[in-house]
Amino acid sequence: MKPCFFNLCLYFFWCLLFAGCKPKQPAGTVYIKSEHGTYRFYRNGKPFFVKGASGFTNLKALSNAGGNTIRVWDTAHIDAILDSAQAYHMAVVVGLPMPDNKNMDDFYNDETKVAAHYKNLKTTVNRYKHHPALLSWCIGNELAFPYKPNYNRFYTAFNQVVDMIHHDDPNHPVTTTIINFQRKNIACIKFRTAIDFISLNIFGDIKHLKHNLKDFEWLWKGPFLVTEWGIDGPWYTNNQTAWGSFIENSTFKKAEQYQAIYQNQMPLSNPRFLGSLVFYWGQKQEYTPTWFGLFDKAGRSSQTVNTMNYLWTGKKTAAKAPPLKCILLNFLGSQDNILLAGNTTAQGQVYLYGTDTANITYQWQLFPENYHQVNDIYSQKEVAPILHSFVTASTGKQVTFRAPKKEGPYRLYVYAYNKQNYFAACNIPFYVLNNPQTSTQ
Repeated sequence: MKPCFFNLCLYFFWCLLFAGCKPKQPAGTVYIKSEHGTYRFYRNGKPFFVKGASGFTNLKALSNAGGNTIRVWDTAHIDAILDSAQAYHMAVVVGLPMPDNKNMDDFYNDETKVAAHYKNLKTTVNRYKHHPALLSWCIGNELAFPYKPNYNRFYTAFNQVVDMIHHDDPNHPVTTTIINFQRKNIACIKFRTAIDFISLNIFGDIKHLKHNLKDFEWLWKGPFLVTEWGIDGPWYTNNQTAWGSFIENSTFKKAEQYQAIYQNQMPLSNPRFLGSLVFYWGQKQEYTPTWFGLFDKAGRSSQTVNTMNYLWTGKKTAAKAPPLKCILLNFLGSQDNILLAGNTTAQGQVYLYGTDTANITYQWQLFPENYHQVNDIYSQKEVAPILHSFVTASTGKQVTFRAPKKEGPYRLYVYAYNKQNYFAACNIPFYVLNNPQTSTQ
């Protein structure tokens, strides 16, 4: 009787000691949980709302601004990116490339190519699945999800990757990105794939997002992440010159637009909203070298970095970027369809908000437009500036230069810098004609 009584006491002791305990999850575990219709990421056992950026540079600035996540499109340099993100307490949405499916014969109808690609992705997933900075896997970027039967092999290849990740790395959810809120794509993703949440790359169409989410609830009520958002891209606006050059706002004006978009158009109160990633946390050439980037090549911040800091933390930053308002060329604005005669003198003038313009330095540059040289209106091909050989005088806020002899479209830029490591930029397009009679000169 005594041994039985002792064992019974021991049993009750262990029950009391471990009452309510659950198996410990591996470090870095991420999952999505629905509670009363509200979806949330959980990371390391705690709710996690995504406040971050698409891009992989300037992570210290992102951390200081209150961001917590980055998104990369592929696995190039992923070791360094994940380690750097971990050092700054960032989570990472890691992109796993999947080829475009417009022409199925290019990839998906070739079993050898599909098998090799699957093997490479499986190796990648198993190599990095334990990294503590990993948030989720994103299969492909802006793929189409057609409903036609001739795309069946695409779905087979796509779902093989999804199933592999769910099997090999059950601790991180899987997503894919689509352009805008496209109902057909979302319906096919819902019924023909097993991803854990949908990600949206959405710019000008974000103004319709709240309505579209509500209007399509009858079919899809799943969680979603906004993986790219920002100012309108050049492909979305009709604000252009007579010869087709798109008109770009100053970086200071863009900061106001980012704030308005986030506060007024982002579905912040939607219970299925997992967070968002602003585009682009870095510098990149996309139609122009300044259209989307929140930084310059040297890593200086634009005013939009301050805007994101305010949106993420509710705190305003004392230091600001130079308040560039606009640029005029021969006292004309971008909307005036400026024409110059080749090899004639012209003058650029920059204007600022307010009168506090001390300790600002300026750099002027002239670029030939290259959108008309390729079948891509927002070309990512950089061109070299040509201003230096044409400048005849510069006094900071003003520049006098000689227009190129070669006929065609050009763009005059001004960059402003201050001692707080901020920059601002604006530009103005113009067209050079070799017929002086049709010029504004």
